[in-house]
Amino acid sequence: MIFEHIDKNNLHHAYLIEGVRDEMTNEVLEFLKDIPISTTGNPDFINISIDNFKIDEAFDLRAMSANKSFSGGKRIFLICVNSFSLDAQNVLLKMFEEPIENTHFFLIVPDTNALLKTLVSRFYQISPTLGVGEGTTEAEKFIAMPLKNRLDFIKELLAEEDDENIATDSNRAKAIKFLNALELVMSRGTLDSKFFEHLFKVREFLRMPGSSAKMLMEGVALITPSML
Repeated sequence: MIFEHIDKNNLHHAYLIEGVRDEMTNEVLEFLKDIPISTTGNPDFINISIDNFKIDEAFDLRAMSANKSFSGGKRIFLICVNSFSLDAQNVLLKMFEEPIENTHFFLIVPDTNALLKTLVSRFYQISPTLGVGEGTTEAEKFIAMPLKNRLDFIKELLAEEDDENIATDSNRAKAIKFLNALELVMSRGTLDSKFFEHLFKVREFLRMPGSSAKMLMEGVALITPSML
């Protein structure tokens, strides 16, 4: 459990959680159940799931967060977002700087590096990228594979991509997590910086709504050297 070291009796006002949406959502729901806070039929539990969080959504969230609790207890916001516009982040900076009593936010994103550092600093950060041990093992195997096997690996990793070749949120998170592990392994060698620049660009494209994780990762499979 990613929350096993969190004091349930003294919640931080805002948690930033990096990881795959479905997995992290289940962890948050289990944690809230232990507090206990009801996540069904509870007007003080607000669950927002959106691909691209823009300035209008930021204003709406700020307005909602200012409302009083229906029960007089805690208000919980569980927010799952794939990407934030710069304008939206700037709107939220002030909101997260000034905690609201008995109001707590759990924000799930696939990659915290896509957020403004000043916004990230407002949160208590939780990152299960501590599964990078497993990820590096997979990355090492990937590097040793012939191209056909690499493409099969990508296909299996991103099995949820739909017929229109649009990446799902969990696929984006999986792809970014794998890229992080691949970069870590490849950094042990003496590669040209152009390879790492390419990985950086792939991460940027993965954060864009409408991108195809499968096509982007197939490109990574083509350019990754087979030896460190």
